[in-house]
Amino acid sequence: MSVSDPVADMLTKIRNGSMAKFEKVDINPSKIKLEIIKILKNEGYIKNFKKMSQDDREVIRVFLKYDDRQGPVIHGIQKISSPGRRVYSGYRKMPRVLNGYGTLIVSTSTGVTTGRKAAEKRVGGELICSVW
Repeated sequence: MSVSDPVADMLTKIRNGSMAKFEKVDINPSKIKLEIIKILKNEGYIKNFKKMSQDDREVIRVFLKYDDRQGPVIHGIQKISSPGRRVYSGYRKMPRVLNGYGTLIVSTSTGVTTGRKAAEKRVGGELICSVW
């Protein structure tokens, strides 16, 4: 089965895994997925991640994070751009997620970064997803 949007598939795996209280989820690797996972780690939404080989194929193992009451740290992940409808924003009109409490992930000409860092660097780009 071919996947038309691998990034959306990755976000769905992370969302469903955290709602089901899984300790970890395995994701097929790509460069953009790895960059998004690094941002999720730096922003504190996941515990850690590790690239590894499993059954003669590469996977990214993402360790999910929970709060003190065993509730998921990730309350929501929403994909913004899709293969049929790309959404772009300049740095002046970069949207904010939950009035600044969430994180916007943007693909810019300088790489994948958060919306806050893209606005500081004064670069716009394609809005990938929002996390809160």
